[in-house]
Amino acid sequence: MENRFHMEFSAVSENESFARLCISAFLLPCDPTVNDMTDIKTAVSEAVTNAIIHGYEGVENGIVTLDARLEKNILHIKVSDTGKGIANIEEARKPLFTTGSDRERSGMGFTVMEAFTDKMAVESEVGKGTTVTMQKRLKCYG
Repeated sequence: MENRFHMEFSAVSENESFARLCISAFLLPCDPTVNDMTDIKTAVSEAVTNAIIHGYEGVENGIVTLDARLEKNILHIKVSDTGKGIANIEEARKPLFTTGSDRERSGMGFTVMEAFTDKMAVESEVGKGTTVTMQKRLKCYG
């Protein structure tokens, strides 16, 4: 089975749950395991939250893009923003690193995305935005 979708939405925190619902609905025909569904929803949630909070910090009218493609049992996900970008990706990927205050952010976003997917990559350019790509092999039963 091959299927795909592309969507763009405003970079507002209310749309993080919308992105989780969309990826869930997209995967339903595959009849994934509960664990796979939870992992994917969590990874997408983290990627979208990072785009909204860090990519568009202090910016109105930002757009987050979510692309998903299911080829056989492999899910490919891409979450992109055209926000401020990341100056040092290696540092940003370290557990507990955050640009927010310690009380606001845990600094675990990239770590969580990596833990819940089979592959995760981050591309970013300061002033142009960030793209997170993830892959997950699913146990589809549909």
